[in-house]
Amino acid sequence: MSNDYSASSITVLEGLEAVRLRPAMYIGSTDVRGLHHLVWEAVDNSVDEAMAGFCDRIDIHILPGNGIRISDNGRGIPIDIHPKEKVGTLELVLTKLHAGGKFDSDSYQVSAGLHGVGISCVNALAEKLIARVKRNGRHVEQVFSKGIALGPQKELGSTTEQGTEIEIWPDATIFTETVFSYDTLAARCRELAFLNKTLTINIVDERPEEHIHTEFSYPGGLASFVEYVDQNRKPLFDEPIYIYNDAGEYPLELALQYNEGYQENFFSFVNNVNTFDGGTHVTGFRSGLTRVVSRFANELLAKNKKDVQITGDDVREGLTAALAIKIANPQFEGQTKRKLGNSEARGLVEQVVGEKLEEFFLENPTIIRPIIDKVYNSAVAREAGHRASSLARRKNVLEAGCLPG
Repeated sequence: MSNDYSASSITVLEGLEAVRLRPAMYIGSTDVRGLHHLVWEAVDNSVDEAMAGFCDRIDIHILPGNGIRISDNGRGIPIDIHPKEKVGTLELVLTKLHAGGKFDSDSYQVSAGLHGVGISCVNALAEKLIARVKRNGRHVEQVFSKGIALGPQKELGSTTEQGTEIEIWPDATIFTETVFSYDTLAARCRELAFLNKTLTINIVDERPEEHIHTEFSYPGGLASFVEYVDQNRKPLFDEPIYIYNDAGEYPLELALQYNEGYQENFFSFVNNVNTFDGGTHVTGFRSGLTRVVSRFANELLAKNKKDVQITGDDVREGLTAALAIKIANPQFEGQTKRKLGNSEARGLVEQVVGEKLEEFFLENPTIIRPIIDKVYNSAVAREAGHRASSLARRKNVLEAGCLPG
């Protein structure tokens, strides 16, 4: 190691070199999870078109040799020359970091993409990427390799259709695994179909050993999602509680169901992105739910049962719920978007959930009663377990041969 550390030691990475040198910074990892993140970056762009009202179909094909092709019937990526950069807009979107149409609200009111980074990162980490666009009567194609255009876009002819098709062949020198999992892709596609009532998603595995085709379409939205998750559990009431609120700053959709089990199953989404690690919207939901259920418990429980302290864990025992919100400017923690950071989301979600749930329970008193009974039994069991644990510890102290404390 040399001690000569000077200005010449500083390296400046141009274009997409930084993505190829430090891929995990942009897609989370270079293992199988990072591999599938390439697909989600492309699919999220198509779903954003659906949320904007321009797309109702997405097709995903796993190709022989483990390539992937994602196509939609949205507006199509612009294919004319960019007025400022003087280069094809398609090439600009796919080769320049922070080039995208989601930095203002003119093209997209809400979207999963925010930074203009996703699809260009996919391009950088692909051995080969082919983009085909149908737009304004034209059908064009451009081919890339490792983030570099192999030539200008070429015309494929005229068309009356519209949409974007992205074909991705991952770079085996970047990824430790290059075999796509049908089950992983199908699970996310099902999830996206639940989240977008008007969207149909087809996934086709064209590999010789597979040949699977599944279509996902759920007009029932998140209520259908909760029913799907709870299909092997016995619910406390017939249909999930469903709340939809499109007023205010954050449109919100919520479905929840209680079952006779003891496990909490909770799923949260922001602009169709699964926030696995939660965030402020999840905190708001839990606070609103606990507050409303505790209030009804205080009103409905008999006097001799009110000495038990109900906690949030008691309220969520046996709960299956799915929450989806839309935010114009979400603040995700990192490019992989696993956690929401918008501080104002907590209060807004808590307020809407509290008001809508209270209104629902007042209109449906036969549903709140079994919920209160389950929550109370959970609290009693928790306190009994705590007392038993305390007695056991006390007994061990006394048997230790010395005075406690």
